[in-house]
Amino acid sequence: MKLRYLADRRSLGVLALYYGLFLGTWVYFLPQFSVWGFELWPREQGWLFLATMVVLGFVNFMVAITIHNSVHCPVFVDRNWNRAHRILLTLAFGAPASGYVPGHNLSHHKHLQTAKDNTRTYKMRFRWNLLNQMLFFFVMIPGILRTEGRFAKEIGPSKPNWYNQYRLEVWLSWIWKILFVIWNWKLAIWLLIIPNLYAVWGIFGTNFWQHDGCDENHPYNHSRNFTGKVFNFLVCNNGYHGAHHMRPALHWSLYPAFHREHIAPHLHPNLDQKSLIIYLWKSLIFPGRRLDYLGNPLAVPSKMEDQDWVIEARNKDLSAEDMGQSAT
Repeated sequence: MKLRYLADRRSLGVLALYYGLFLGTWVYFLPQFSVWGFELWPREQGWLFLATMVVLGFVNFMVAITIHNSVHCPVFVDRNWNRAHRILLTLAFGAPASGYVPGHNLSHHKHLQTAKDNTRTYKMRFRWNLLNQMLFFFVMIPGILRTEGRFAKEIGPSKPNWYNQYRLEVWLSWIWKILFVIWNWKLAIWLLIIPNLYAVWGIFGTNFWQHDGCDENHPYNHSRNFTGKVFNFLVCNNGYHGAHHMRPALHWSLYPAFHREHIAPHLHPNLDQKSLIIYLWKSLIFPGRRLDYLGNPLAVPSKMEDQDWVIEARNKDLSAEDMGQSAT
């Protein structure tokens, strides 16, 4: 069970924290939730239950981040351990971890902000910028699911390592959720389904503030970076998003050094933000204007339909890195 990078003890710690918090809260509050009763909230310690839900949602979001990291740079040296790890991530996240490969690795990274990027921010066209951020996931998800389904059907069988893992994760994620819903559907809604939904909403929503208003054609100004130390500790350095896009297979623990050496000297200062909270306040709340990184009103391109990239991928020799698998 050898780690490729010791820093991933933090990733495993996040996963252990999720399971401990989820299962512990479930057992603790289960006596207060009768399956057939009318109560939808615990009779006692309601504030504790609410606080736990909030923390659980954030930890679930952190699990989503570790999935993102692991499909670019697997955690373990041994492939079997990576497969087992991805199953645990899937159960915690509520959706197949390997599903990141088509929607993220092969669409977003290969075709940033173009019609072949299922998560391009230009799809969002609300005048109130807060709505662009809040509704980003809901606008993106239909295209993501269509692409994931097509990729699994048309290319999956030719990539058995990914395909078999993906199908296993799909089945296990549904079995996991159904079992908890049968056990106690009320607790399952509060402690499993809602945190899962928050995690997937949050991880896709990060794409908006990481890229909106940037220049996808520039060698350095294609991503917005957030360098706060506390923030990056919690999100495994994913604030250094430019480093991730320039070197997707680079381990997250190496992002800060790569950013300082290779990106910061060439990056426009407006894309090197210290605080995510301050940036979101200014861009979404007050004054809440949708601007490009130069401070000008963002000129959103004409509306375009998603373009198919699955046909292209079918004719390419996708690497282990593309498929989110270790090359060793």
